[in-house]
Amino acid sequence: MSVKVKSKLIEGFRSVVDNGRVHSIVLDLPREQGGGDTGPTALELCVMSLAGCISTIYAVVAEKAKLNVKHLEVLVEAEKSEEIGTITKAKIRVKVKTPDPEEKARKVLELTLKNCPVGLLFERAGVELEHSIEVLK
Repeated sequence: MSVKVKSKLIEGFRSVVDNGRVHSIVLDLPREQGGGDTGPTALELCVMSLAGCISTIYAVVAEKAKLNVKHLEVLVEAEKSEEIGTITKAKIRVKVKTPDPEEKARKVLELTLKNCPVGLLFERAGVELEHSIEVLK
């Protein structure tokens, strides 16, 4: 499987990135960095992808495990090292509402983290990932 993506610079620092199917997203820099702030930065999009991947894979694993998910939220706080110029740490907080046992929700998170392709990419890049789960009834 390959992923083919195209990015086209529109004006200033604004680009439109297309996934080769029917989806595109605008990337830009904040105004204080000379951009128009018309979309997230590429680095922000990476962190957004991590959060989105975890929520998607959690939902897939939960369905297979028959975990009844009433609400799911994934919050990621990433730290960018000025010395290195990119993300070195990320704290992942998962909030899930389920009537099922807390241990089952935790097991789904473990399996999610083992199977999340974006999370695996971050790990292989040397990003220190810390995770926690809050199970709500």
